[in-house]
Amino acid sequence: MAEQKESSVLFSLKELMNLEEDRIRQEEDDRQRKADAEMQARLDAERRTREAEEARLRDEEGRKRADEQRTREEQARLEAMRQAEVERARVEAENAARMQAMQAQQEHERQLTHIKESQGKKKATYIAGGIGALLLVGLIGGGLALKSQSDSQAKAEAAHKAEMAEYQAKLDKATKDLELQNQQVKDLEGSVANAKTDAEKKAAEAALLAAKEEQKKRAGQVSSFKPPTPGVGQPTKPRPACTCQAGDPLCSCL
Repeated sequence: MAEQKESSVLFSLKELMNLEEDRIRQEEDDRQRKADAEMQARLDAERRTREAEEARLRDEEGRKRADEQRTREEQARLEAMRQAEVERARVEAENAARMQAMQAQQEHERQLTHIKESQGKKKATYIAGGIGALLLVGLIGGGLALKSQSDSQAKAEAAHKAEMAEYQAKLDKATKDLELQNQQVKDLEGSVANAKTDAEKKAAEAALLAAKEEQKKRAGQVSSFKPPTPGVGQPTKPRPACTCQAGDPLCSCL
């Protein structure tokens, strides 16, 4: 009878121990599931943060490309305006030269008529020589003015091309530096996400913060570039060939 009671007690103790082990195992499973859930939630949060940052960078890159496109369009617009102004100045210069030539020709013909009607060959020769000298001085002055305008335009064109080349080189370098900095930021974001220890993560985060500051600085440099203002002027066309008759004493181009 005593042995049966002892066996019953041992069985009860074994059952209790089994129940306790099951409880401990259940609690351990619950803790593991909770830890796994927390880990998954942290990973999901980091993934969402990373995706949001990548989306922000894509938007920023899109804005940068849009700004560059607007800059190119503005440059094209300014260049078109400059070309239109150059063409207008050229036409005005040609019209002025044409009017001057017409007036000189009319005066020339009037003086020829007057000389023909005058008495005495010697008197006519003196008058023709004086008028021819005056016309020659006037035409030389006009030619010098046109040459000065042509030289000024050539210098302005050369200076503007040099300024545009320097501006484009600086803009290209700043844009390239910004692209490299953007890549560095992406790499450091990957380092933060893949850090295995707290120390590695803190170091990567510090480096990422500094890289983002540099990224903002370089983006500001790119947006601060402004194209140089072009000058105005263009060489005019050469004067037409001389049409005076041979032996004309008042012709200014013989």
